[in-house]
Amino acid sequence: MKSDIVAQNKSYDFALRIVKVYRDLSQEKKEFVLSKQLLRRGTSVGANIEEASRRSIKS
Repeated sequence: MKSDIVAQNKSYDFALRIVKVYRDLSQEKKEFVLSKQLLRRGTSVGANIEEASRRSIKS
């Protein structure tokens, strides 16, 4: 579906932005706990979308 592709593209772009923020927080600001958690949560969005789109194909 076209909406699946749009969601995947947006989540990928979001994950790239999250990685950049993570790098800034951990390297420049020396904030490790918050940045690590942000990285895990921000990149999990794409994994959840991918899993949901695969389930809809199988059903």
